[in-house]
Amino acid sequence: MTQLVPNRFLFDFEFPLQRFATPPALDGNLAGWTDAYRLPDLGELDNVRSFAPVWAGWHESGLFVACRVEGKRQPLKCDPLAYWQGDNLRLCIDTRDARNIRRASRFCRQVYVLPSGAGPRGDQPTAGAGKFTQAREHAPPASPSDFTVAAHVTRTGYTLEAHIHARALPGWDPVEHPRIGFHYMLEDADHGQQYLTVGDDLYWFTDPSSWATAVLVRE
Repeated sequence: MTQLVPNRFLFDFEFPLQRFATPPALDGNLAGWTDAYRLPDLGELDNVRSFAPVWAGWHESGLFVACRVEGKRQPLKCDPLAYWQGDNLRLCIDTRDARNIRRASRFCRQVYVLPSGAGPRGDQPTAGAGKFTQAREHAPPASPSDFTVAAHVTRTGYTLEAHIHARALPGWDPVEHPRIGFHYMLEDADHGQQYLTVGDDLYWFTDPSSWATAVLVRE
């Protein structure tokens, strides 16, 4: 029998997000990322095997994220004008962790990170801010300088890392508001989708109450 409601939908998840004493160098080799920053693999609750490790950490200067995708057969397909298609990593962040709201507020930010699609030849990584569908109020505009991104691409995969600067995160205040709403969606032309809590069928791109809670810890 087909499972109509995924197990992950039945829980409110909370996990620690570790602080970087020294932010990692963004060069695409992931040398600064350890298991302490690896995000939980919640897909196991639905008997879904993840195809890529995803890491995240924080610093007063903002959020950092990274992933490694291997086993690709198709060339990368990335388009900043249609970032939700092809190969992409998207993050949802709510700096107020308002778990009782069903539509995004001005404290919510959606970020896309692409391993290619920029530059004169379209082979450079890029990142930017997207808008939430049916938001109560949109976050202030973000500029390209609010994101720093690096990638290393091979014939069979890529590594990707990015810094989302604090100025791109409305209400960013790790001291007064150490609990943030957090979700990620990793899409790949070969492997499909990998996500933290819920997928497209449960409208993660609209509903912040479907995200997890990340607690900004200092250890």
